[in-house]
Order: sequence, then structure tokens, then C-alpha cells
Amino acid sequence: MLQVLQGAQMLFVAFGALVLVPLLTGLDPSVALFGAGIGTLIFQMITKRSVPIFLASSFAFIAPIMYGIQAWGVASTMGGLMVAGAVYVVLGAVIKVRGVGFIHKLLPPVVVGPVIMVIGLGLAPAAVNMALGKSGDGAIQIVTHDAALWISAVSLLVTIALSVLGKGFFKLVPILGGIVSGYAMSLFFGVVDFTPVQQASWFALPNFTFPEFNINAVLFMIPVAIAPAVEHVGDILAISNVTKKDYLKKPGLHRTMTGDGVATMAAAMFGAPPNTTYSEVTGAVMLTKAFNPVIMTWAAVTALVLAFVGKLGAVLQTIPVPVMGGIMILLFGSIAVVGLNTLIRNQVDLHKSRNLVIVAVTLVFGIGGMAFGIGEFSLQGVSLCGIVAIVLNLVLPKDIGENHVVDNAQMESEAEK
Repeated sequence: MLQVLQGAQMLFVAFGALVLVPLLTGLDPSVALFGAGIGTLIFQMITKRSVPIFLASSFAFIAPIMYGIQAWGVASTMGGLMVAGAVYVVLGAVIKVRGVGFIHKLLPPVVVGPVIMVIGLGLAPAAVNMALGKSGDGAIQIVTHDAALWISAVSLLVTIALSVLGKGFFKLVPILGGIVSGYAMSLFFGVVDFTPVQQASWFALPNFTFPEFNINAVLFMIPVAIAPAVEHVGDILAISNVTKKDYLKKPGLHRTMTGDGVATMAAAMFGAPPNTTYSEVTGAVMLTKAFNPVIMTWAAVTALVLAFVGKLGAVLQTIPVPVMGGIMILLFGSIAVVGLNTLIRNQVDLHKSRNLVIVAVTLVFGIGGMAFGIGEFSLQGVSLCGIVAIVLNLVLPKDIGENHVVDNAQMESEAEK
């Protein structure tokens, strides 16, 4: 019974982030709960239930999902996401044959850093629009401007306060805290419509959407898998440090990567966002010392049960746009900072022309919306800049610009002479 309660607690920690992705992208939160539950169970099966982590909705795919749904619809987007999951499986096979060094060679920090920054900054306009009570594209005013500002400000400030000042358990649930406080503010301004909750039944089948395969959607989604694949390695290292066990060796990174990929494919098969390992839950594991992977089994089972509670799904869909907008401002900015920190932590020297070219072109292509197309096929955004970053890294000579860099101190000393 204790493990069941601990499992429910782990889901509670992940809940805010888990449902935020479908709410932002227009997917069904109940399906996301189902996808997280199924994905975690599959991951445990592939890794022989040896790693105490929970898998749920990936933030890295928010922008691609939003664009994919707009361009090709939900079903084709899910087809693309299934293939992105298959990329993880292929990476897992390559890691088994070539070792983890292969990933670091193909995707060094100078490639991964700017791609992660694009994922965050590319959505900045949508975050601000939603914080102002508009739709993501800014075309429709959903909530009045003044009310939206108050609601989004409270959501943002509470999320920041819990992130920075929160102690113990509260530090693990900043997004959930932001949603609850913003929702309370929305009730005060009377902008919540409870009609969907009244119409929903207590028990209902989630609104599953099965995938279709569109070559444009598939080719668009494949490069997006770059950042989450690298993030996966970091998450496995993090949980290894927490539990003092080397999961890179047992069950092995190839198994965890494959498990993540198959979990993503399973989620997309039903219309849920791709899965990724949740660092919030890793933090909860560290805090509670709940190292038994069985606890994550119960978290997954709890998610599956809640997926069929129709009233819960309806309540989640009543959350007003400004609540999401306030949290998105911090969330997407944080994603961009993770990318920046990737460059700083790995001491990527941007005085070198080679590194400067890769980062500069990747950022402008990604944030500026550069598009490349032949006939009906087109690439843009995260996908295009991901491919460009990889190609530039492979093509540009390693020593380009190294002998021509003169730092400011050297220039000043020469000027003094």
C-alpha cells in the first residue's frame, strides 16, 4: 500500500508538466496521461524494471507538434512522432555497437546547444500572446487584456517563487503550483467555463487519435529527436548519481534509449505527446529516497486509471489561456537557458570562427523561420536548423579560424605598443 501511495505522489510531481504539453498543443490531456502510463510500463519492461524514472510528455516537441497539427493535422503529426521514436531505437542499436561516444561525435555541444535554444526561443511569441489572453498566433482575443495580464502574472510569479524559494516537495511542483494559482485567479475574474465539466461523464474513453504517415510530417519530425536524445543521456546520468548505480552499464544506455523510443512510439500510436524521462521525478526520488522502480510502476498505473476519468480531462481543458501563457514565459525561457548552459558548461569557444558559424546560422535559421522546400516537401524551424547544425559540424574543418583569433586583451596590448 505504501508503494501505491508513493507512486501516486510521483505522478503528482509530474502532473503539471505532463498535462501542460497537451494543453498547449491542442491534444487531449487524458490521452497524454494514458501515453505516459503505457510508455513508463514499456520502458520498465525493456530496461528489466531496474531504473526508477517516470516517462511523460516532452517539452522539446511542443513547437513541432503545434506546427505539425496546423500543417498536416493530428493523425499525420502522430505518424511523424512515431518515426521520431524509431530514431531513438536506431540510436540505441548504434550505441550498443559503437558505444556512447558516437552520440557525442555526431551531436557535440556546439550542435545541441543552439538547437535547444531554438526550441525555447522559437515559441516566445506564442507565450507572450497567450499571456495577453490571445490565441498562440495572436489572431483571437480569448480573455480580456486586463484580466489576462493579472492571471498570467500570478501564474508566472507563483511558478518562479516555487522554483527559487520552494523547499522540499514544493520545489518539485512549480508548474502545478502556477496552474493552480492561475486557475484560482481565473475563477476570481470569472473567465472559466464549466460547461464541458457538466457535460462530461465520470468514466470516459480518452479521445484516441491513431497515426497516419505523411512523408513531410515524418521528415519534419526526425531531426527534432536530436535534443531529447542527448537530454536522455543527461537524465540517465542524473538518476545514476542519485541512486549511486551506473545505469549506463546496467541495464545499459542502449536499453534505456530504446525504451524511451518504444515508449514514444506507443504514446504517439494513441495520439499522445512523445515521452521523455522527467527530471522532476528524479528530484522527488532524491528527496524521498524512493529508489525502488516498482514505485514508478504504480505511478504509471495511476496515470492509466486517471486517463479514464472523464471529469478530470474536462476540468483540465477548462484552464484559461493566460494561465498557460504565464507559465510558458518561464518554461520556454528556461529551455533556451539550458541550451545556452550547454555551450557554457562544455566551454564551447565562440571566438573560433567554426563554432561561431554553427551557432549563428542555427539560431537565425531556427528563430527566423527559414524554410527550405522542393515541391510539396519542406523543412523549417527546429527540424531545418537541426539538420543544418549537424551538416555544418561535419563539413567545416576542425581547425578553421583557430589561428586567426585575437582576443581583445591581445589587441589592446598591441595597440599600446
